[in-house]
Parts: sequence; structure tokens; C-alpha cells
Amino acid sequence: MNNVQDTYLYNVKIVTPESTIQNGWILLTEGRISAMGQDTGSVEHARTLSPSCDLIDGQGGWVIPGFIDIHVHGGYGYDFMDADAAELDAIARFHGQHGTTGMLATNVTAPKADLDRVLERVQAYRESGMAYAQLLGVHLEGPYISAKWPGAQNPQHIVPPQPAWLDDWTRRFPGLIRMQTLAPETEGALEYIEALAAQGIVAALGHTDATFDQVQLAVRHGLSHAVHTFNAMTRLHHREPGTVGAVLTNPAIMAEVIADGHHVHPACIGLLAQLKGPDNMVLITDAMSAAGLGNGEYKLGDLDVVVNDGVARLKEGDSLAGSTLTMIDAFRYAVLNAGISVEHASRMASATPARRLGIEQATGSLAPGKQADVLLLNAQLELERVWVQGRAIR
Repeated sequence: MNNVQDTYLYNVKIVTPESTIQNGWILLTEGRISAMGQDTGSVEHARTLSPSCDLIDGQGGWVIPGFIDIHVHGGYGYDFMDADAAELDAIARFHGQHGTTGMLATNVTAPKADLDRVLERVQAYRESGMAYAQLLGVHLEGPYISAKWPGAQNPQHIVPPQPAWLDDWTRRFPGLIRMQTLAPETEGALEYIEALAAQGIVAALGHTDATFDQVQLAVRHGLSHAVHTFNAMTRLHHREPGTVGAVLTNPAIMAEVIADGHHVHPACIGLLAQLKGPDNMVLITDAMSAAGLGNGEYKLGDLDVVVNDGVARLKEGDSLAGSTLTMIDAFRYAVLNAGISVEHASRMASATPARRLGIEQATGSLAPGKQADVLLLNAQLELERVWVQGRAIR
């Protein structure tokens, strides 16, 4: 694990919750942001604050909070479904070096025994100390989804909501499950959504055939999130707004989007941003094991996937199968292609997911006292440096 060293960055634009500090400076000390300011940044100023700090001239670039990816299946050849400790490290290292400082390990629809193993391994990994991107918990995607909209989930493993499974998981792994995706129209889903909310677990819709009215009813029972908006859900129609219409118009639903240019047209990403705003929209990767690697054949859970030119599709059926996206690329796509400002894209990638997970007091934005989860970008929004709790990992 890298040692934590005091770091002073200057000559940068710093994105804070209130404003962007021009010609700013920021000091990272003992894993936290200790101070930040404007105009006075210099070597001499740094030495008065911390005589032995690492000095970095940002050359007019950007300092933004580390990204928090709440929907990611793996990367660099490994899948959360079967990753051991060393492979979890490899996933966390890969995504960490691409700007992710925290993430939810996300499964695919699978038998309970397989889901149990994911939870066991992630819990053990979290307890052993994490050197790279922090695994903040688990996002259970399925298995209570619609057989009409399986996407890249194996329909053989789809089952109705199982309250006994939830009771078992929350007893054995308290606080580990942070989100679960399900189809709210399925039998027993409304009661299950209430049980999730009672446990402090985010109830999310996805892979769903729900009507507009069914989504509204689910919201009244505690549903509050939509995974990969526009994908694997009923479409918007002027006489039946469907799941998409409900997500777009209900302020109680926070909306994810995969900003890679393949899953969603940039105009629709921009539309989602206009309707939801930066405090109710989240950039995610939905990355699978092929992220960081080249063309070839891979697995997503137990399904075969073929990657060509960075696009992952099921070998049989041709459905999009997650992505090969990283968070820095999602952030840059949102800004450069969907017309979202740097400040708003930063909130969608950091502050809003932090609030979704209830960790906004610790991380997700830049302010004195918060964890030093920090990114340095150059003027072209290319990633230069990454700190996780003050440790430089890139």
C-alpha cells in the first residue's frame, strides 16, 4: 500500500460544491483535504503550510473529487462474480487509475449460492484493507428482473423476489448491500421494495417491463433509483410514457446513465441532464471484465460476450453486455459530447452518487476535512493524477 504524503497542488481550477476556484491551491494532509484557497498558491506558500509536501504545478488544469461508480461489474479481465482477493485488487487498481476512488461491486443475475460468494469475498476484501479504489459495498443487479428485458442477464436465473434471501443477507452481511435492482411490476416486488427501504438499501428499477403507473406505485412504496436509464426498460410513448417516462418526470427517482456513446445517444444524455439536473443524475460505467483490454471473447457472469471496437455484446442475441467504459471517459463524454458542464458532470460522477450512498459527509466533493479523494485533470480534461484517501495511485 502506498504511503500517504502531504501534497500541495497549485495553479489549478478547483471544483467545489459552491463554485469553481480559479487559480486555486489545495493541500492534502494525512489522507484528508486540510486547506484550499485562491491566488496565493506558490512554492513559498506551500512550504509555510507543510515543509516537506510534494509540490505539483497543475498548469491551469482541473482538480475535481474522485469518481464514485455505483454500477460496475469488473475490469481488466476480471468479474466481481468470481474474483478472488488478488483479482478484486486488480479491478480496484484498474478503475482507480482511471479516476474511480469508490465503487459498488455489482453482480449479475445468478443463483443465490453464487451471490452469497460475491458478498463473502467483497466483505472479506473490505476488512483486509484496500489500497486502490475503495469497494463501498455491493449492488445486487437482479435476480428479480423481467424475463422480457433480461439484457445481458441470464434469464435462466431470474426468480421472483425472495424476502428470505434478503433476511439472510442482511443478517450475515450487515451494511454490505447498498443497492438492489429489480423489476417493480413483478409479483411481490412492492413488499420487497419496502423491505429494502427498511434496511437502508436503495431500491432501484431496471430490466423492467413496468408501465408508467406501476413505477409511480413502486415509488410510493420506496423505489428511488433507476439503473442505466433508457436501457432494458419500457420506452417512452406519448400515450404510455412507460418506465422511461416515469424516470424522466418523477423527481423521487435518481437516474443513472451509461455515457459511452453506444448505450445512449448524446442528445438523450443531455435531455436526461436537463430534466433530472446534476443532483438527481449519476454517471456510471456498467463496465464488464473487458474494460481496459482489447477486442476478443469474454464472460459476463456465465454468458459469453464478444468485444469489437470497444463495444461489448452477447455472443448469442447481440444484446449490449455492459460496457468497456471507465469513469474518466464517461465524464469526458458527458462534457465533450453531451454538452454538460465540467461542474455538473463532476457532481453527477462524485457528489450525487456519494449522496445516494449516504457518504457525502466523508467524500464526493472537495472541502477541508473531507477524505482526500482527488483527481488532477489537465486543461483538455485528461486524467493526470489520482489520490485515494491521500494515497497517490496514479
